[in-house]
Amino acid sequence: MSTVIKTRLIKIGNSHGVRIPKVVRDQVGLTDAIELEVQGAQLIVRSGSAPRASWAAQFQQMAEQQDDRLLDLDQPPTLWDEREWEWE
Repeated sequence: MSTVIKTRLIKIGNSHGVRIPKVVRDQVGLTDAIELEVQGAQLIVRSGSAPRASWAAQFQQMAEQQDDRLLDLDQPPTLWDEREWEWE
């Protein structure tokens, strides 16, 4: 379902801003960090996502599906593997 709200640009110093109503902010999950994207004549505002925020869940899902194995186990070690790599 789409929501359309008409509003005005407000002057903020040399820039302009848009007031986003709380109900809209809550509906789309906007926080202090947002992303702006220009697509043609449209301005898209979306919640700023934290890089790698979903990695833990994705790694867990890979483990559950047994899709977290090394793909090159049948390959011989490289010179770097033999000379440079140190296990801790």
